[in-house]
Amino acid sequence: MKKSDWSEPLRKRLPKDYFTQMLAFINQVYREDEIYPPEEKVFAALELTSLAATKVIIVGQDPYPQPGKAQGLSFSYPADYKVTRADSISNIQKELSQEGFEKKDSDLRAWAQQGVLLLNAVLTVPKGVSNGHKGKIWEPLTSEIIRIASDDARPKVFLLWGGDARKKAKLVTNPVHLVIETAHPSPITQGFVGSGCFQEANEFLLATGQVPIDWEK
Repeated sequence: MKKSDWSEPLRKRLPKDYFTQMLAFINQVYREDEIYPPEEKVFAALELTSLAATKVIIVGQDPYPQPGKAQGLSFSYPADYKVTRADSISNIQKELSQEGFEKKDSDLRAWAQQGVLLLNAVLTVPKGVSNGHKGKIWEPLTSEIIRIASDDARPKVFLLWGGDARKKAKLVTNPVHLVIETAHPSPITQGFVGSGCFQEANEFLLATGQVPIDWEK
């Protein structure tokens, strides 16, 4: 992981041997299997969105297990990816449109650059095996990221989409933050479209004296 302001608090909170074990896991799986995202993008969420800049946290499950999709950012696809109705980003775009925002592409890096931490609960996945690395190494790290963001006094919005993400709500203990829980944006679930979560997030940011997110970028 490139140096970021997440590094020091994570090293203070996690056991000393955790990072040794994490690096050993990364070295092993990338040597033995086809793993996504590319190794250099495993920590892209933390590298693109500093703790100091974080205003919104969107928690997903794990990276896309198909070639060419995963960018190390939850729910984000490359801009040239042809979105189909079977993709989660399709429902995200649909909900944005219902709320008056027109997001033309599937690349969410511009959100990350505005302070949206696009965090997956599990940071790697084997080709073709969704949740294949669940319970292996990542949950202590990603749970601690959420705790650190919660302990930080600057008001934030936690967007928890789907069952796995909603389990993280208990980690957000600081009442200055807003937690919005919805169904997962997958087209096979119901309840995400119509949630109003993007507008609600921006209203909270405005109410706490912050610049809202331009969800159309």
